[in-house]
Amino acid sequence: MTSTSSTFLPDKRSGPSVELPPPDADFARGRARRRLLNWLTAVGFQVPALVLFIGLVLLPMLFALYAAFFRWGGFGMPSDYAGTDNFTRLFQDPVFLGDLWRCLVLVGLSLALQLPFALALAVALNQRLRGRAVYRMLFFAPYVLSEAITGVLFSMVFAPGDGLADHVLGAVGLDGLGGEWFADPSYVMATLFLVMTWKYFGFHMMLYLAGLQSIPAELTEAALIDGAGPWQRFRNVTLPLLAPTLRISVFLSVIGAIQLFDLVWVITQGGPDHHSETMAVTMFQYGFKRYQVGYASAISVVMFGICLVFALAYQRFVLRRDLEGATTNMRGDGK
Repeated sequence: MTSTSSTFLPDKRSGPSVELPPPDADFARGRARRRLLNWLTAVGFQVPALVLFIGLVLLPMLFALYAAFFRWGGFGMPSDYAGTDNFTRLFQDPVFLGDLWRCLVLVGLSLALQLPFALALAVALNQRLRGRAVYRMLFFAPYVLSEAITGVLFSMVFAPGDGLADHVLGAVGLDGLGGEWFADPSYVMATLFLVMTWKYFGFHMMLYLAGLQSIPAELTEAALIDGAGPWQRFRNVTLPLLAPTLRISVFLSVIGAIQLFDLVWVITQGGPDHHSETMAVTMFQYGFKRYQVGYASAISVVMFGICLVFALAYQRFVLRRDLEGATTNMRGDGK
């Protein structure tokens, strides 16, 4: 005897049929319990990170935006409302305008010199070269050092007269090129950029190496069979396939130049006479040295705005194809 809503099985002990619950009901309840358990597990993992993000990132950002509209020394709650005076003062401050110019110079030098140098090394170390693992380790090692250690190290290397750089130049008869590397306004930014390149080129080199190793060897071999030379293979095969990695590298380099602080503070503290100062150093000087926290907050808001506008524009116009491809793959469309 059967029914659409239940099942009857004979009971061998007593004879009459016994009604059992439909199996679909147990399955549905178990699936609902598993969904609830998975949801609670996901929430349990996300809540601590969300609390930390709100408490340590979001709330300080909102408070900095609030404080930027006050004349505030950092003690008590802001009460002396200044409106947009801090922002007006900001764009009339020759030091901050100089910070913007120096930021553009660092970005330009990074894109024109640092990244091509890292790319050239990555291409060289991607070849069958004896001892290339050692070279990779040596070139990546500077990135492992902290900015503070790097700053102290190069403060000694470029110490006037007694530093390693002056001794090396003197040994090869180029004494006239040495001098006050970080104390001369004419050379301080170039010397800082040299230190930045030494510190960060290894990171970009490893990015490029990862991208190069993801390129199928069959494509390069096919180009070789077709008679393409080394430069043609690089320009027509390697470079287009490496483009997504290059775009990410450029993005990280620009954001890093905008937010540069540690190396400059440890080596020069923005001197001499503000000639090596960056926006982050100026913000620190006003916030923690001069106790003009409202003005420093305005600088931080402008820095955040520059980074945000650049990130959104870069994502919209440069990373658009990469992001669309990643989204398509996550949906499983396979297109």
